[in-house]
Amino acid sequence: MKTVPILGADFKKSLTIRHLRVIAALSDLKIVGRVAEELNVTQPAISKQIGELERIVGAPIVTRERNRLHMTAIGERLAEHARHVLNQLDRAAFDLEAMASGVTGSVTIGVVSSVAPILLPGALALLKRSAPETSVSVIEGHFVPLYPELEAGQLDVLVARVWQPQDLPGIQQRVLFSEPVVVVAGREHPLARMSDPAWEEVVAWPWILPQANSVARRAVDALFSQNGIVAPNNTIASLSLTLNLEIMRQMPALGLFPESLAKAQAARGDLVILPLDTQGFLSEARCFWRDDQALSNRTLDLFLKCLEQTAVDL
Repeated sequence: MKTVPILGADFKKSLTIRHLRVIAALSDLKIVGRVAEELNVTQPAISKQIGELERIVGAPIVTRERNRLHMTAIGERLAEHARHVLNQLDRAAFDLEAMASGVTGSVTIGVVSSVAPILLPGALALLKRSAPETSVSVIEGHFVPLYPELEAGQLDVLVARVWQPQDLPGIQQRVLFSEPVVVVAGREHPLARMSDPAWEEVVAWPWILPQANSVARRAVDALFSQNGIVAPNNTIASLSLTLNLEIMRQMPALGLFPESLAKAQAARGDLVILPLDTQGFLSEARCFWRDDQALSNRTLDLFLKCLEQTAVDL
């Protein structure tokens, strides 16, 4: 049976960057007026772009309900590709600008362990590709001891998950991404076979938790309290995700992992994610740097841009 293509013959020739920006914005904002405002054009111009896109694709990309737009399946898929292409263009522009800057200095990074494997590899790869002669030092720890080092100038930037964020005098901060922290267990753990464990049941098991004096530990204690229970006494305090993973292989302990890392380990058969609501605690990651540093330290300025670009791609 012969497949009949729906795409117009001039799809590759006619599709423009402007079309991609419009379809991506339509998918995100849903209302023509908001899309027009976002792209700084008129509403008739957006309607014209929609008509051109539907002619080029050869199928409807949106349906209309009063003043709202709903993406068709083809429209949503095109929007996904558009976002990918636009991100690649942003990355290309960033690469070329960074290479032309000729940055050769150094940057010292403080980072918490729950963020380091998610964000730093991509950001450091981007930094080194853009400015290969930069010197980088990474110090892993938790927020409480790292923050005074940032204030004292021993760290140029601190990357951490935050709980109850607040303004900090003399410090700039930027939200990088948001990702849940989930409860995990080894695949042989008795709770791994339960479809709906309760917090009252999980608290009786050994737990691997952040250090007692850390912001993360206070957030964990608050999470237990919000669920009407006292934090467990049978605990192991560890920062190392690698060590924590091995502990859960060796004994029936429970732990907390960033969702992306937990899913990767679960796909390998090493961990099971327990269906417990962690209420979004510690989900937001931010970077912190001193007010006076970004303008005077070109390497720090470039690394902050690398962090932001990498977070967009997550």
